[in-house]
Amino acid sequence: MSKTEKMELFDVPDTVSNPMLSFKNQKTKIVKEYVYVKFTIMDFSREIMVEILSRLTIKPIFRCKTVCKRWYNLLTSDPLFVKMYQTRSCKFPCILLSNDDSTASVLELKADYDYYSRSRNRPVMLSPEFHIPRHKDRFGYSFDRKKLELIGSCNGLICLWSGDRYDENYSIYISNPLLGEYFKVKLPEWEKGVCRVAYTLCYSEGSGQYKGLRSVIRKVRGRPEVSELEVCNLGVDEKWRNVGEAAFPARIHSFNLVTEEVKPVPVPPGLKTPSLGLRLAELGNCLCLTDSCSFQHVDIWWMKEYGIADSWTKDCILTNFYSARRHTELLSYNPKEKKFRKVKVYDGGYAATKYIPSFYSLKTVMGESFQISNAYPKAEIVLDI
Repeated sequence: MSKTEKMELFDVPDTVSNPMLSFKNQKTKIVKEYVYVKFTIMDFSREIMVEILSRLTIKPIFRCKTVCKRWYNLLTSDPLFVKMYQTRSCKFPCILLSNDDSTASVLELKADYDYYSRSRNRPVMLSPEFHIPRHKDRFGYSFDRKKLELIGSCNGLICLWSGDRYDENYSIYISNPLLGEYFKVKLPEWEKGVCRVAYTLCYSEGSGQYKGLRSVIRKVRGRPEVSELEVCNLGVDEKWRNVGEAAFPARIHSFNLVTEEVKPVPVPPGLKTPSLGLRLAELGNCLCLTDSCSFQHVDIWWMKEYGIADSWTKDCILTNFYSARRHTELLSYNPKEKKFRKVKVYDGGYAATKYIPSFYSLKTVMGESFQISNAYPKAEIVLDI
């Protein structure tokens, strides 16, 4: 509600009846009238509303969806909002927590994050659990629906593994957890001689296309020696194409999303830790390799110049957190202060990964004709905000 001021002035004669009186003594009458103009936030244009709402974090956005139908449609299906939010979502650092009961939640690490309070650090709980169908193994037993493992996150989408890691009857799902959408990835038939398979989800900024990448380790003369890489263009075709081998003894390989070339990456000199004890990550726009095999410290190798073997530098981080070794707590490390902090959240997570929130529908990624399933009604996406 705004107001405009209207003033009415009664003229004062140029000559006064009593010359002895000054002008100040003359009676004047000033009348103010306020004309109220009704104006609310609902009168803002679509462009202005998108500009405002796209600056919010996840919790306020979900609250705004319940204000009115117009805001709900804008936040769920307006392409302008989706695109603008995507460009700004990198400013909202988030961690995706997934429990072993197939539920997921998003923890927003804001500037005012309280490391000592559980009640304030209440994550956005996505509800209900992912309704992934049960599958039967080769003996006819159904998989427990709770066996749903988070294996990767890319550009707002997550990759899920459903089933037993050591059984050939498993499924891979791609999901947008904020919208409750998911679809099952079509996989090639299991081949004899395969001893281990690993998957990841990739996004090519040049083509704007999501790709599925998998590593297939086959047995050669009874020993796993050959790791073949296969790629699938999601939403374009459902065929997995062989793009090359990740030959041993090289331990790190790169995959070019545009040319689909596979190349070895030099490892830190003198690295003797088995590959199972190592983890790759991106920290500070650098390729990093973490070695957590020791109970006293964690080693982090930084590749300061990508592809240059001599650019690897090593940081040794001391830690005495026994709970961290048991994977029961979430920790934050400040490299400048060289200090750990326990990240206390309202509800613990079984697994945690870096997550960039996105409101892009899987139908936009896969196409309108592609069959997309919904884990829950859109009006009930968030249980606990």
